Amino acid sequence: MLNHLNRQLEKFLPLMTPVSVLIGVLLGDHLSSFAYLSPWIFAIMTFSGSISTNLKQFMKVLARPFPLIATFFILHLIMPLLALQLGQAIYRDDTFTVTGLILLAAIPTGIASFVWVSIYKGNIALTLSIILVDTILSPLVVPYTLFLFLGTRVHMDIAAMTQGLFLMIVLPSIAGMLLNQWSKGQIVQRWSPMLSPFSKIALGVVIAINSSVVSPYLRHIDSKMMEMALTVLVLISFGYMLGWLCAKLMRWDQDIVIALTYNGGMRNISAGAVLAVSYFAPPVAVPVILGTIFQQSLASFFGYIINKRASLSMEKSRYDS
Repeated sequence: MLNHLNRQLEKFLPLMTPVSVLIGVLLGDHLSSFAYLSPWIFAIMTFSGSISTNLKQFMKVLARPFPLIATFFILHLIMPLLALQLGQAIYRDDTFTVTGLILLAAIPTGIASFVWVSIYKGNIALTLSIILVDTILSPLVVPYTLFLFLGTRVHMDIAAMTQGLFLMIVLPSIAGMLLNQWSKGQIVQRWSPMLSPFSKIALGVVIAINSSVVSPYLRHIDSKMMEMALTVLVLISFGYMLGWLCAKLMRWDQDIVIALTYNGGMRNISAGAVLAVSYFAPPVAVPVILGTIFQQSLASFFGYIINKRASLSMEKSRYDS
């Protein structure tokens, strides 16, 4: 029953996030008081995702680190720089929006990328290693990326943000990986059927709670909001395209192409929303929340494109032979 529920939730993922945002906006006055629960729920989600990897898989990927390094280059240099350029070009006098766009680009890759890479038969070991390394380094990478691109223009409690990331992401990730290693992988068979559907439901809950906090800024759909939504859509799309283009230029195998596409495009937006709500003024969270609306839908779209290109390539190969 749980496996069936999990498969149904996977199919619903592209719709789950925008529906959760809508629920958060409509029930903002009732849900916003539960914002303190978001980091704890998210820690359980992180633990659930991390029990699928172990030290052996991690070391195997480190032995051939170039796809991992390329993904980090996209995630934490090219994308934040692109977000800064987009933000300054369109919102020169709106520091909150520029901060939100850079935060959206700087947060670590999303745990949900594992689901999409699995669906499209990508390199799961590489994906898990990227998620794990990016997650462990996030307490250093995220605050200092923001500081590098924003300087002192925005007040940030870097120490508190680092501590929050460590408790919310790093500790649960290490705990999950060590339990996998200790149980010789048996924990995945025992706990994953229960935790996987819970994680997907929890994702919707966290998005709804964080959306409720910024609901006053999302209720009024005007030309500025539509422009911001389009900007976020373009920014996220570039992440997917850069991951795909990098893997293709390097002529890596198709499973690595799929892994880089999703890890370049997906972001741990739930963590970004928690950070934005916890450590910044509410308007900073608006671009991050808007990212939740598009991210899963774009994941589905790029999966369709990848499958279509793979089918055309196979047909061409059979025709040539």
